[in-house]
Amino acid sequence: MSNDEQTIRAAAATIAPPDEAAIAAAAARLNSLTKPPGSLGRLEELALQLAGATGSARPVLDRKAVVVMAADHGVCAEGVSAYPPEVTAQMVLNFLRGGAAVNVLAAQAGADVHCVDIGVNAELSHPGLLARKVRPGTANMTVGPAMSRSEAAAAVRTGIVLAGELAGQGYRVLATGEMGIGNTTASAALMCVLAGYTPEQSVGLGTGIDETRRGHKIETVARAIACNAPKASDALDALAKVGGLEIAGLAGLMLGAAGQRLPVVVDGFISTAAALVALRLAPGLRPYLIASHQSGEQGHRLLLESLGLRPPLQLDMRLGEGTGAVLCLHLLEAAVRVLDEMATFAEAGVSDKDELKER
Repeated sequence: MSNDEQTIRAAAATIAPPDEAAIAAAAARLNSLTKPPGSLGRLEELALQLAGATGSARPVLDRKAVVVMAADHGVCAEGVSAYPPEVTAQMVLNFLRGGAAVNVLAAQAGADVHCVDIGVNAELSHPGLLARKVRPGTANMTVGPAMSRSEAAAAVRTGIVLAGELAGQGYRVLATGEMGIGNTTASAALMCVLAGYTPEQSVGLGTGIDETRRGHKIETVARAIACNAPKASDALDALAKVGGLEIAGLAGLMLGAAGQRLPVVVDGFISTAAALVALRLAPGLRPYLIASHQSGEQGHRLLLESLGLRPPLQLDMRLGEGTGAVLCLHLLEAAVRVLDEMATFAEAGVSDKDELKER
């Protein structure tokens, strides 16, 4: 076993279960607040999940970050996307200049954007770029593995290390984002292999292709799986053969964040495919994952259901970048503020139902 695979195993082993004492204390406080029990619905569920993940009955999310992992895909040679591969590098520069949708929405949510070159097929230079390139894009997975097993493990380890760095900088919650022309194809292939769906169920319209090209994309995913025979029982094998570098990096980010007791807000289809990989590597990760939204990509609903993740937002978004995840940060902030700032019945001098029964 390589050093990177040992790091992955060690990261998975460090993930602690949710803090039940913090959950119980948060629940007791929620039930003492000036409202009927459970009346804030999913906000209360989020507050309890955050308490368990962070180990604090009154979590603080004062520093937030969205990590945008960027990489290219050799499968683009098969004509699966409406956009050419060079758009990946162009959009990375757009993120770094603050001009993308995720920059706008992250600023509104008070989150910092960290853009990572983990596998862009171009030489990029910018003071704000996190240059962590494992290789310049994957190979065409219809004719062989997308990358080697060691490269897949290195990309996962890159995410684990970055999560530790961000925790050390004081971030309290991480959101996932990605950029990579062709990455819905890789995500669909991983969904087929690791979650057992068919290419017809997994493949959607991606960046806006038509039904004719979707049919070609379905056939491309089927060919890639037939060519490589990835193992459903081995997430790293599947990741190496039909995955992507940014997907691997995000899976590692999730593992590393959970090891630091940082909750992770999962974006759309590609980020959820990364969560699928991460959960196969570390099933104990689940309590730290918060699904943000159900995207307009066809396979996303099925993938969320298979992972037992229930997103609070459904806005028909399919942009990626982390846009849905940063929108969900507003809900997390609302949940912790309710827990921390609402008055209890005793503090407000309001009679609760038990007191009224006694009277």
